[in-house]
Amino acid sequence: MTTTTQRLTAEFFGTFWLVLGGCGSAIISAAFPQLGIGFVGVALAFGLTVLTMVYAMGPISGGHFNPAVSVGLAAGGRFAWRDLPGYIIAQVLGAIAAAFVLYIIASGKAGFSPSASGFASNGYGAHSPGGYSIASGMVTELVLTAFFVFIILGATAKRGHGALAGVAIGLTLTLIHLISIPIDNTSVNPARSTGPALFQGEWALHQLWLFWVFPLLGGAIGGVIYRTLYGNEA
Repeated sequence: MTTTTQRLTAEFFGTFWLVLGGCGSAIISAAFPQLGIGFVGVALAFGLTVLTMVYAMGPISGGHFNPAVSVGLAAGGRFAWRDLPGYIIAQVLGAIAAAFVLYIIASGKAGFSPSASGFASNGYGAHSPGGYSIASGMVTELVLTAFFVFIILGATAKRGHGALAGVAIGLTLTLIHLISIPIDNTSVNPARSTGPALFQGEWALHQLWLFWVFPLLGGAIGGVIYRTLYGNEA
């Protein structure tokens, strides 16, 4: 039986790893374009962070690493609402800590600026990698987060393939990034958006609201769909 402290610590480190690996790949790749891994590599990096931590931390905390996932699991009947605040706080703190570590590392290159570089922050309009509108960002975050949460719940359900759940979840996050990096740099995770935005410090903070509101709504929708389709198993 794990304690609350153990679960929250697992969520902290799991989210830390996600931001360090995913956002770190984007920040370092952008700083060295001649060695860059491209957005396909960044998408794979995000998938790998979740894949590895689902197996490492999943047995302790359930492996959420994302406020939208925690909300979705609660809406799907697989997580207690009373535990939600603690999980979200731990996830956000893990993301901020990882962004701080990335700031220290990236600052080792002369001329680096988190504001000028964007610091892997999420954005729309003028700050969308592909110039996509705020409406595009809203729809993207809502729909992709809903599917992400539904797939997590389905893959980890009693009727699912438990041993392979981490693979399905990691590959889903990779696919999501392949779709949406050009649109808004891919959030589907309010904690992931918050850490880099704090260090970018300008437009990313003004646009951060979208990457809380719509992933949380999407997560809740995914949870409700799961509960509707899986019935009593939820």
